[in-house]
Amino acid sequence: MNSSWNIEQRKKSTNAEIEKAILVGVILPNQTERLVREHLDELEFLALTAGAQAIKRFTQKVNGLDSRTVIGKGKVEEIQAYMEHFPADLIIFDDDLTGKQQNTLEEILKVKIVDRSSLILDIFASRAQSAQAKTQVELAQLQYILPRLRGMWGHLERQRGGIGMRGPGEQEIETDRRIVKEKISLLKKKLEKIDQQNLTQRKNRDELIRVSLVGYTNVGKSTLMNLLSKSDVFAENKLFATLDTTVRKVVWDGMPFLLSDTVGFIRKLPHHLIESFKSTLDEVRESDILLHVVDLSHPQHEDHIQTVLDTLKELGVSDKPQILVLNKIDAYRELNFDKLLDDNTKSELEKELLANLNSKFPFTNIAVSAHTSENIGSFRLMVKEIIEKYYMIRYPYRTKTWI
Repeated sequence: MNSSWNIEQRKKSTNAEIEKAILVGVILPNQTERLVREHLDELEFLALTAGAQAIKRFTQKVNGLDSRTVIGKGKVEEIQAYMEHFPADLIIFDDDLTGKQQNTLEEILKVKIVDRSSLILDIFASRAQSAQAKTQVELAQLQYILPRLRGMWGHLERQRGGIGMRGPGEQEIETDRRIVKEKISLLKKKLEKIDQQNLTQRKNRDELIRVSLVGYTNVGKSTLMNLLSKSDVFAENKLFATLDTTVRKVVWDGMPFLLSDTVGFIRKLPHHLIESFKSTLDEVRESDILLHVVDLSHPQHEDHIQTVLDTLKELGVSDKPQILVLNKIDAYRELNFDKLLDDNTKSELEKELLANLNSKFPFTNIAVSAHTSENIGSFRLMVKEIIEKYYMIRYPYRTKTWI
């Protein structure tokens, strides 16, 4: 990943101070070094999205997490020695920390400590635009803080700005468990009210077939949304560019349907964040068809597919019809095909790739490029045929002019 260009662009676009971060990963007995390295690659991208540049990585093989420091005294001292020569603004752990662990590490290392969940919550807090998204993020933050209150007292007293510190604000410094629980209750009631308003809006659209774009974060859902709906949905090469569900009415050859773009999923997505955003994902629950967008050029695209399928199962929508939209086929060729290969060989290799994915994930799949519009015509035809079938099932006695 070439992060230097992105860092410079962020500086120019936001005038934000880029924080220097150290990343820490733990290799448990059931994990491989390669898997943890992949997780740290993703953690680095998360850090970059939040405004931090990773300057160093540390990994530690352990049989179990140390109750005080997660990684053990020796590794903490190694990090401490490194920071004497290369100071950092924060240390980001790829695994969740307890309040006690976070507080202990800050006492020893004299630097801000952030775990993966709080980093993701920070990104969500900075990206939330609507009242619903802001409420959901605040609820998730409070649910994250609640079990950590006892261990975080000292940490909260020293609370300061920067990554991992956005959110409800300084009231958490003097709060106690009762006040946090009351606030959580109020936020849930507020979300219920917003949900009722959204339900009324959805009822007004009941006659139309609904199609939802789902997938791992940063796979090109919003770009595909813009291409299919000819709309202008915010798309950016950063994680969680989209938080609020965007719904557009699309008409193909006189046939209308609703197309929605949803928040992306990710490995180790905090459970309380999924819980808070379930109302935003109601659009997915009520959809008739899911377009599962995959970044085919990503080395871990199969893991990403499985992560999304697991999350869809948790949301109770895994039985809905899905099409695997294998996006970025142009980038996949550039990364994996020798330039000397002839077109027939490339075509055969691509067919084999799609067949292998179909055997592992038994859904209809199609390779496209939202960037170059390759195969988009065939993809539209595939989606249109499924939508037509659904209209025929739902309204068998009503004539539809587009069928």
